[in-house]
Amino acid sequence: MHSFGHRANASFTFALTILAVLCAFASLSDNFNPQSPEAQVQVLKINWFQKKPVGDDEVSLTLNISANLQSLFTWNTKQVFVFLAAEYETPKNALNQVSLWDGIIPSKDDAKFWIHTSNKYHFVDQGSNLRGKDFNLTLHWHVMPKTGKMFADKIVMSGFQLPQSYR
Repeated sequence: MHSFGHRANASFTFALTILAVLCAFASLSDNFNPQSPEAQVQVLKINWFQKKPVGDDEVSLTLNISANLQSLFTWNTKQVFVFLAAEYETPKNALNQVSLWDGIIPSKDDAKFWIHTSNKYHFVDQGSNLRGKDFNLTLHWHVMPKTGKMFADKIVMSGFQLPQSYR
């Protein structure tokens, strides 16, 4: 006969195996969810464009950010982290990314939003590389599931340019 310890161990191992299989199925079910997020960003105004005393360029923008990220949510989604970044090239770096705004979307109901804001974080370039610079605004998101692998994607919006002179 098996002792109580052996029976408890077998029951516990069986329960954990079933839980692991259910978590794997939950994670795999996210692959069958069609995703079609939409986003649009408008630069309404350049509040200021200045050279800081240390020689760095700094920009403040007024933005309209609208997005519909509801298709990213499934029953396995815990939350979505979303951020807007300005991306541009300089002679020193092929890709510069500056985060302008971010947020956490806790539910599908909150995933369709429109925000009128100025950049939450400083748009600063270490050097004088921003005058007349073309840049992209990219909306990045990271989907954090309840179980399984986290995944990320983005929408790139191009066609933005900074002025040639400081204001």
